[in-house]
Amino acid sequence: MSRRLPRVSLVLLGLLVLASVVVPWLSPHDYYTPSWDALDLGPQWQDWHLLGTDDLGRDLLVRLMWGCRISLLVAAAASLTSLFIGVLWGVTAGYAGGRTDGWMMRAVDVLYSVPFIPFVIVLTVIFGRDIVLLFIAIGAVSWLDIARIVRGQTLSLRQREFIEAARAGGMSGAQIIRRHLLPNLMGIVIVYLTLTIPTVILIEAFLSFLGLGAQSPLTSLGVLIADGAAQMRGRPRLLICPAVLLALIVYCCNRIGDALRDAYDPSST
Repeated sequence: MSRRLPRVSLVLLGLLVLASVVVPWLSPHDYYTPSWDALDLGPQWQDWHLLGTDDLGRDLLVRLMWGCRISLLVAAAASLTSLFIGVLWGVTAGYAGGRTDGWMMRAVDVLYSVPFIPFVIVLTVIFGRDIVLLFIAIGAVSWLDIARIVRGQTLSLRQREFIEAARAGGMSGAQIIRRHLLPNLMGIVIVYLTLTIPTVILIEAFLSFLGLGAQSPLTSLGVLIADGAAQMRGRPRLLICPAVLLALIVYCCNRIGDALRDAYDPSST
């Protein structure tokens, strides 16, 4: 059963991604136009309001799928950004060693001390509220962990015989990193990416809940949860639906990440 769960999670996550793309395209409703004739409808097949509408008459299913799309887009872009910065920083520090390694890791320590939420607030004040800002803010902070992990693995790999042979063969440091170190780091990098995505999704949801993320009429799961929380007594489905969808996405990503970690590092089990 434990081996089937990652496969089920992968299929379910794929279906959610597919639905987030296809459903808004097929639906006759958009995610932003209010409909004063369809205020706060319950689930019904008539007019294709399968999950009902919100307090402005907007179709809840379409808004959920758009929110899912934006949250996954932010998570993927920010995770890939943090992965690129973290891997480049960590492998450079680990391979260079000495003072270079010391200065680069001290910079990581300094960035660790920067509180994340005030940092995002400062960026918001300076540059305004923009979905691209989420990519920058989340990616600028979430690369620190992978930098340390990659640096530790690089310190171990650079003492191996094939690295010494590459040096003796006259390969430059950049060539050794590109041809030998990075391919041997791909396993841990892929595992870290799958485990970073759910964390980034939760960060995006939290920032949007605080009003620092996606702005109306654009929506995300965090925005939908914030809107639903304000109406949870009278309209609980507006909170339950996005909360369940967010929990489902995070669970699937975590199960896939755990399975990949076990596959690349059987000793972790």
